[in-house]
Amino acid sequence: MDKEPSIKSWLAAILAADIAGYSRLMGQDEPATVRDLKGHLTVILPMVAGHGGRIMNTAGDGFIAVFRSVIGAIECALEIQTVMAERNKGVPENRRMLFRIGINLGDVIHDGTDIYGDGVNVAARLEALAAPGGVIISKAVNDQVRDRLDFTLKDLGEHELKNIARPVHVYRLDTPMEAKAVPAPGLSLPLPDKPSIAVLPFSNMSGDPEQEYFVDGMVDDITTSLSRFDQLFVVARNSSFTYKGRAVDVRQVADELGVRYVLEGGIRKAGSHLRINGQLIDATTGGHLWADRFDGTVDDVFEFQDRITETVVGAIEPTIQKAEIERARRKPIDNLDAYDLYLRALPHVYAFRPNGNLEALTLLTEAIDLEPDYAPALAYAAWCIEQRLTRNWPSVGDDDEAQAITLARRALAAGSDDAIAIVLAGFVLVMVGRDYTAGLDGVHRAVERNPGSGFINFLAGTALVYGGEPEKALPLLQRAMTLGPLDPAYYMYLMVAAWAELHGGRPDKALELAERSVAIYPDWDSTYWALVPAYVQLDRLPEAQAALAKYESLAPGMTISKLRRLLPFRYPAPLEMTLDGLRAAGLPE
Repeated sequence: MDKEPSIKSWLAAILAADIAGYSRLMGQDEPATVRDLKGHLTVILPMVAGHGGRIMNTAGDGFIAVFRSVIGAIECALEIQTVMAERNKGVPENRRMLFRIGINLGDVIHDGTDIYGDGVNVAARLEALAAPGGVIISKAVNDQVRDRLDFTLKDLGEHELKNIARPVHVYRLDTPMEAKAVPAPGLSLPLPDKPSIAVLPFSNMSGDPEQEYFVDGMVDDITTSLSRFDQLFVVARNSSFTYKGRAVDVRQVADELGVRYVLEGGIRKAGSHLRINGQLIDATTGGHLWADRFDGTVDDVFEFQDRITETVVGAIEPTIQKAEIERARRKPIDNLDAYDLYLRALPHVYAFRPNGNLEALTLLTEAIDLEPDYAPALAYAAWCIEQRLTRNWPSVGDDDEAQAITLARRALAAGSDDAIAIVLAGFVLVMVGRDYTAGLDGVHRAVERNPGSGFINFLAGTALVYGGEPEKALPLLQRAMTLGPLDPAYYMYLMVAAWAELHGGRPDKALELAERSVAIYPDWDSTYWALVPAYVQLDRLPEAQAALAKYESLAPGMTISKLRRLLPFRYPAPLEMTLDGLRAAGLPE
């Protein structure tokens, strides 16, 4: 009677590897392919034992190995890809042999001849997901080695894997060969759950190699500045710079890096004159979202670099937000997640109309129901209620003030690293809670975290105006205007700068800014809180009265006493200055 095989089971790190495009290579030249693979495996397979692993299965163009530790498996995978990168040097691209490697941590069942089990199956599916020359690991592996090894990971989110019951969260390791490899047909990295962008190395079209440092430094600065936007996923420099000096197709780059948006550009030098071109592309459609040209000289090259960085970053953030809102608007209503609901709410938030505000609150509440700790939704919901309170719109609950403050504090607790959530929450605490200590601390932290956002500088400046610090507010507001000339809310930047100038004793400058704001958008009632008093202080009463009439049409039933209750100025002087001007123009008590 035959003896039953002994079946063993244990927990192990499983490494699955195979050669990408092996059938194509065999079709081109079978003898050479067999010879080359044998030569590679002769070098590669001993590495497994060197890292504490054991080969369990070989299948022509690949193998499966198990390791006592996940660290051993990862170090082995990275050594394999490093060695293969060296061995492929000088080999034509169409003849390179590139391993794809997947690593999982799970149970292994061994029947004496072969291994199997879900742990093995997941490793094999991860290997199929990897790019040629790449390494993909599961979350189980990442959890074991996080912060223990010095390598770069990219979170690729959850994936449905064939014949695997549940989605698997996966990560990609940076390897020497992956970015230079020929992509597997149809292979695309999934887009992150927030807008994603890669800043490609700008082309040096000047023929002057001395300009390389300037171009690369500028791209570094833009990448760093964009990385401060918590709501953007920005590909690291070491990944995007693998495309330096290569003619690339933007859509292919986006697929390989897993991004929706790509920023590219170039520099041209003629004598001492420099010209920079930049363009932002939606790689899913190939459409251009933004483009601009910048001129300067080599004499002020570093100042020029700073100006370009500031302008590009200021233009990109609102442009991407607008594109993301349009994308969410086109998405089927039954397939919306918290982020989509938040995006759909934003146009209603910025409409500053009672009905639109209610629509925004409805969408944001749905987002919060789906994700109770989603900081941006919490913060924008608090801001919506603040708008209703400040503008004396009908209430939405039994105690709107308490609800706004609660939402703001929840946003701070949930989004301590999200600068947008921090600045909105701090602003609401100033405006509604009259908590100037916590509120101003929040807006200062937001600016420190992301000084490149026009919106953050604007809200922080507004909070400082109400907090009695108009001179400190002005630099932030001026920076907001510099960063956001294309921002749909630019008229508000002008408006608050007008308040700051008025409260600083400069009614002439306040009037200039307020009139520019009204010219862009005449239906924003808050602008008239500066415009009317500025006219009065400059002895232009007829114009003050005409402006007041427009204000009363926008805020029917408004009185001095109501405004006194609604405007949260920290100190009496700016409040009385505002009310005196409106009173002189004819606003009833």
